[in-house]
Amino acid sequence: MITKVTRTAIVLGATGLVGSELLSKLLEDPYFSSIKVLGRRSTGIIHSKLTEILIDFNQAELWSDHLIGDVLFLAFGSTLKKAGSKSAQYKIDYGYQFLFARLAAENFVPDCVLVSAPGASPDSCFFYQQIKGELDRDVAKLGFDRLVLIKPSVLSGKRAEKRTGEQIGIILGNVISWIPGIRKYRPIRAKVVAEAMIWAVKNPGDHAIMQYSLDELFKMKSSTNPAS
Repeated sequence: MITKVTRTAIVLGATGLVGSELLSKLLEDPYFSSIKVLGRRSTGIIHSKLTEILIDFNQAELWSDHLIGDVLFLAFGSTLKKAGSKSAQYKIDYGYQFLFARLAAENFVPDCVLVSAPGASPDSCFFYQQIKGELDRDVAKLGFDRLVLIKPSVLSGKRAEKRTGEQIGIILGNVISWIPGIRKYRPIRAKVVAEAMIWAVKNPGDHAIMQYSLDELFKMKSSTNPAS
């Protein structure tokens, strides 16, 4: 008798651009039997595999017990404009995500997949890359069996809010995307990033910490779903 393996995914950021694509694909994928979404607002989705927990990020003692499963997907974030200040953005992009990662690790969740950024470094002169670099570094110290760092370029897709700077980046990126040496900075659809996150879980690498750049994400997409 073959025992069916059940896998539980935990998602932070399911109402965002990448997170919403990720949730849609997780719900369709038989590899995952249940999906837990924690967030401040509902996704509005009703599905037999989905459990939503609405939370106050500042009251972790009320929801930390829900961080039990097989893989934690972190696709949460903001912008300086939306957050209102550097300290507020840092709290969202680093503080909340690190809190989730730490609590999940303490609950023995084995795998973590984190959306990072190209050029992420604690020593970066750019604030966003600095935040991402600090988060990558500190999550790597939590002792997950496997940590996957996904590093896309400018994301394209339908957002609930307009991000003027990002839209300009997408337009410029598409214009220069075929110039030698610059192609690696071309925009990438959120759908492709979501597919890569799931692919990375199903195809573990040779190391405890794996990093995937933009070109590697496109290669994953081509090898797993060339028609999309």
